[in-house]
Amino acid sequence: MTRTIALLVAALTAGALMTYMLLSIGSKKQEAVLLKAAPVIKAEGVEARSDVWGEHYPRQRDSWEKTKESGEIEDLVAKYPQLAILWAGYGFSKDYNAPRGHAYALTSNRNTLRTGAPTDGETGPMPMACWTCKSSDVARLLVEEGENEYFTGKWARAGADIVNPIGCADCHDSQTSQLAISRPYLLRAWEASGRSVDEITHQDMRSLACAQCHSEYYFKKTKYTDKQGQEQTAAVVTFPWANGLSAEAMEEYYDERKFVDWTNKLSRAPMLKAQHPGYEIFTTGVHAKRGLACADCHMPYVQEGGVKYTSHHIQSPLNNIDNSCLTCHRQSEDEFRSIVAEKLARKNQLNVMAMNSLAIAHLTAQKAWEVGATEAEMDPILAKIRSSQWTWDYSIASHGSFFHAPEETLRLLSVANDKAMDARLDLTNLLSKYGVTNYQAPDFSTKEKAQKLAGLDMPKLIADKQNFRNTLMADWLKQAAAQDRLTDEFVTSVPERAAYLSHE
Repeated sequence: MTRTIALLVAALTAGALMTYMLLSIGSKKQEAVLLKAAPVIKAEGVEARSDVWGEHYPRQRDSWEKTKESGEIEDLVAKYPQLAILWAGYGFSKDYNAPRGHAYALTSNRNTLRTGAPTDGETGPMPMACWTCKSSDVARLLVEEGENEYFTGKWARAGADIVNPIGCADCHDSQTSQLAISRPYLLRAWEASGRSVDEITHQDMRSLACAQCHSEYYFKKTKYTDKQGQEQTAAVVTFPWANGLSAEAMEEYYDERKFVDWTNKLSRAPMLKAQHPGYEIFTTGVHAKRGLACADCHMPYVQEGGVKYTSHHIQSPLNNIDNSCLTCHRQSEDEFRSIVAEKLARKNQLNVMAMNSLAIAHLTAQKAWEVGATEAEMDPILAKIRSSQWTWDYSIASHGSFFHAPEETLRLLSVANDKAMDARLDLTNLLSKYGVTNYQAPDFSTKEKAQKLAGLDMPKLIADKQNFRNTLMADWLKQAAAQDRLTDEFVTSVPERAAYLSHE
């Protein structure tokens, strides 16, 4: 009897376990099918609000919200005061911070001193193009307004329209949910570089979705006739890929067009400003050559039960080494971190050397002008400074270059420093011609000293920005909420912070 009862209990237990497993497997299969379905987020146009997408993709949405964790503000002008000299006369000398998570894209853009303190939709220093990589609302406006129309006017024109940070619609089609290019200028650049859009693969898309913003660009003045028949000029974001994606190829592209981003206020050199050529420098590295895409390292797959999905917690792979790096690299985490730290230290050493050489070159050029140097004497020297600074900027502006392509990064920094030293030697000889020997550049060892040399009135810039934040910017956010363009409670919870507001 006892044996019969034991067998009956075992059979019932086994049956219960089998039933549970079947139900569990069935549930996971059903969940996987639902995840693979492609809901129509919006029947026509672009749905810029990521909270609406999150109703269909809760896991991806929850992981995207974690980008808020990367919220520390690191003031790079305070860390490297040379930058205020290198960018004298340009907005980056006022304010430049290390990158933060995508959740902060809009707050950083609104609050930086670079975007100025407009008082209405037609004032302020920056064009509309300065929103382009900061918001999923840009994808919506490009469709609703048209590309040339979107790129026309001042930055403040669309402040109440652009209120959702980088999100789903930047990389996905609102009708199919599939990866898509929402910025037409990327496709034009792809074709200009000699490649066919028809040959873009899914793996390509897992990088090109990022390359829409993580690439070098400039604002190309483009004339067109608007819907009212009026002649307009748009400042269209354009990638300089026609000659190739290397630093030298892009420099050649700009030189052929005699393009100048700004004139350095101290040296009077006609300058180029590299933006963030992350994609271009990535293509020269071993990861790209092995067929990896940006998403493989920055958006690794996550397994939850029977469900596998792409994490949208876009961050440095070093914050998630086990899933992002050690799936391929067969080292311990400690050993891997040690290798990366060594690469970063090499880059930092050369970076500081190049910045110091460039800062002294700009200040020495200023002295040469003061003592009477002529344009004929200065032009070839200023060309060297321009080329040196472009090469330096290209090598580090994407921040992760030391890991994307360490050899190329070190090469470019070495070339930049060599060119800057060559310009300094020319300037020393020129000063000697005018009776100036043993010239010592003024002290630029702190942010305050360097920004003063660059001629910046920082108290006024900050006061004007504070007034903008309390008036026009506040009105933008109220208007967007009232018109249901800003419905995301998570987005409204992201703090409006900046380096000059660190005390708040």
